[in-house]
Amino acid sequence: QVQLVESGGGLVQPGESLRLSCAASGFTLDYYAVHWFRQAPGKEREGVSCLSTTGTTYYKDSVKGRFTISRDNAKNTVYLQMDSLKPEDTAIYYCAARTRWYCGTEPHQYDYWGQGTQVTVSS
Repeated sequence: QVQLVESGGGLVQPGESLRLSCAASGFTLDYYAVHWFRQAPGKEREGVSCLSTTGTTYYKDSVKGRFTISRDNAKNTVYLQMDSLKPEDTAIYYCAARTRWYCGTEPHQYDYWGQGTQVTVSS
């Protein structure tokens, strides 16, 4: 059974950090480009960061320098390290994988999705 499971979300104060995990089962994640998307209430789903199979990364401008995407092939997991969190980072975060080596920017380009994990940044 092909599955992506996110974890690591929570409630933090501005300036704090979280590390999200996206664990795959039923397929080998290192052959797929993986993208972290997020969706805030009343807003469209947006791309946050992506990692290709060759290691090329993409970051949304507003998270550059604060977020880092990485992959652990031995654990079949992709991570999103989020530092210096801001209230505007509050959203449900989803990981998605596509059967291409390169990243796509749009949600419809992805084949597998996790259920999402809530990130809330508030004082």
